[in-house]
Amino acid sequence: MSAGATGVGSLPGGDAREAAKTATGSFEDFPYLPELPARGPGADMIGRSIGLLVDMYGHVEPSGWRISDRPGRDTRRARSWLGEDLDALEEFTQGYTGRLKVQAVGPWTLAAALELHGGEAMLQDAGACRDLAGSLAEGLREHLADVRKRIPGADVVLQLDEPSLTAVLLGRVRSASGYRTYRAVDRQVVEGTLREVFAVHDGEVIVHSCAPEVPFGLLRRAGATGVSFDFSLLTEREDDAIGEAVEGGTKLFTGVVPGTDGPLSDPGGSVMGVRKLWRRLGLAPGALAESVVVTPSCGLAGASPAYARAVQAHCVRAARSLADNPE
Repeated sequence: MSAGATGVGSLPGGDAREAAKTATGSFEDFPYLPELPARGPGADMIGRSIGLLVDMYGHVEPSGWRISDRPGRDTRRARSWLGEDLDALEEFTQGYTGRLKVQAVGPWTLAAALELHGGEAMLQDAGACRDLAGSLAEGLREHLADVRKRIPGADVVLQLDEPSLTAVLLGRVRSASGYRTYRAVDRQVVEGTLREVFAVHDGEVIVHSCAPEVPFGLLRRAGATGVSFDFSLLTEREDDAIGEAVEGGTKLFTGVVPGTDGPLSDPGGSVMGVRKLWRRLGLAPGALAESVVVTPSCGLAGASPAYARAVQAHCVRAARSLADNPE
């Protein structure tokens, strides 16, 4: 079995067909639904996921996304762009069978980013967080059903982006004034909410965070089948958690190639760190290809189009190198 490779989510530019062509052409065995934040509010990660919510709406304020009582122009724009992206993906995946990844923002990063009417983050209101998670779960259920209907041969993988998760757990999310931080949310509450949202999908659910200190153990207990992270931010402190995750069957989506323009090393060199980690943990080299998927370290929205294409091709070659020479 070869180690897989896929993208994280965002690409540069604003052309849905061009992006779908790149995402499906680069990753023939594991394409994904691209996100194009350069189009503006509603195509950004937060706005796109607000467009998925059921009976909950948002609009753009100078400070960011704020809760609304009814769907306005910003929510409609987010939904329209998602529809455009799905149409383009459907066009380039005719007859496709295999894994296909879609991304949305997870409940805690959404709660940290979405403002209540008064301007504070939803995160400070436990009841609002519960409502938000319920609305997101419902919206994801509908979105996944739509994707399966459009691409019936696909084995859909759901990725939830949770870059703020560690900050939520450690009480590091800043308030509207910026002078204080919101109280840390209890780990049990965080885990329970994630478990409920993960439960909408009976296939693979992976959580992506390109922040340091990814809580591998908590994500595994909540039911994530994979964790996607920036490999360069790992420290040896995380060794035990990663070892336990791999032995428990968790897939590692290792972000080993920089997401912004720069020189690319040879593909084998990009995955050298993954081989070293494996040796350090005393894991069987044969299990490497089954446990690891190679990705860029984060989304590619800040990259040039040429670099974004090069990085994705590089990930595929790096994954092949890992499968051919696990040691």
